[in-house]
Amino acid sequence: MDKFDKQALQVAKEVIIKFIEVGRISPSNFGQHFDVIYKDIIRTISGETAGDGSREAEMAGKDK
Repeated sequence: MDKFDKQALQVAKEVIIKFIEVGRISPSNFGQHFDVIYKDIIRTISGETAGDGSREAEMAGKDK
């Protein structure tokens, strides 16, 4: 794991902790949200645009 990935994991962890603190995510279901938040952070850092369709495809798979 390179430095880039470690920093993204740290940011995702901090976001999840904040969401748990404010009650948006419970500790029992954080696993459902962590991957999505981590991937969004990676996409943001790497410069991929929100309109690339990747988020929509990801969410469509979760509905099944």
